[in-house]
Amino acid sequence: MHVSRFLNRAAWICHGNTRADGSIASPWSLCTVRQVEDLKAIVRVLPLWSASIFLSVSIGIQLSLSVLQALTMDRSLGPHFSIPAGSMVVSSLAATTVSLFLLDRLLLPLWCRLAGGPSTPLQRIGLGQVVNAAGMAASALVERRRAAVVHAHHAEGQPGWVVPMTALWLVLPLAVTGVGEALHFPSEVALYYQEFPLSLRSTATGMVALLIALGFYLSTAVVDLVRRATGWLPDNINGSKMENVYWLLTALTMVNYVYYVTCAMLYKYRSAPKEADGDAANEGDSKILC
Repeated sequence: MHVSRFLNRAAWICHGNTRADGSIASPWSLCTVRQVEDLKAIVRVLPLWSASIFLSVSIGIQLSLSVLQALTMDRSLGPHFSIPAGSMVVSSLAATTVSLFLLDRLLLPLWCRLAGGPSTPLQRIGLGQVVNAAGMAASALVERRRAAVVHAHHAEGQPGWVVPMTALWLVLPLAVTGVGEALHFPSEVALYYQEFPLSLRSTATGMVALLIALGFYLSTAVVDLVRRATGWLPDNINGSKMENVYWLLTALTMVNYVYYVTCAMLYKYRSAPKEADGDAANEGDSKILC
């Protein structure tokens, strides 16, 4: 049975569900039509929402491993200053901030002029997923370079040995991932805000925050699973196979992208809202993008 038809049964009025004055006597047995429609709107976007969970997982793992990489690399900037290892992840946030400004002021309006119309949230989310995979691949290449330097100096068995390689190499993959975040996370908020009824507009931000929290929580479980199933992440990072972890993330991110494309192709945008304020909002969005 179709899910939407199944949920419609929640609005069927049966004996004993209402009082004499028409009010609902058993909220667990009878819902209003509005409540059913709100639930159906959430169910419709759940496959698309789930396709972004692994993005948060990969980002969480990348941030954690980048700190470990930075601890074994040259973090000095001049003779009197050394970059804290934990501060390397700030480059991802900075890239997200700059990318949001460029997207809003330059890239999306340019897209609108060249394509003859504004980009859709689904398109921007998909592009963000591809950029995220590129960030994982860039991290793998940087780790390959770091491991090659370790091997050249025969320092695999020296946990505290600092690789003569600047930690600024880590900025590039983190910045690429930051660009991907600027594409897919705000676009998800826009998608949910567009597709949800007016009563659920505030839920859009909450759903994105939930998938980020869930992804970062699961990232620790994935790292623990990798440690148990493989020998890629020993306590000695200089003797690790961290490059394999990044390539695994790249492959899984692309598999996740295929899943997302499938969900996006099957997804149908709901009808444009008939409320005047909804039409005005849509018109305003078009003016901003174009």
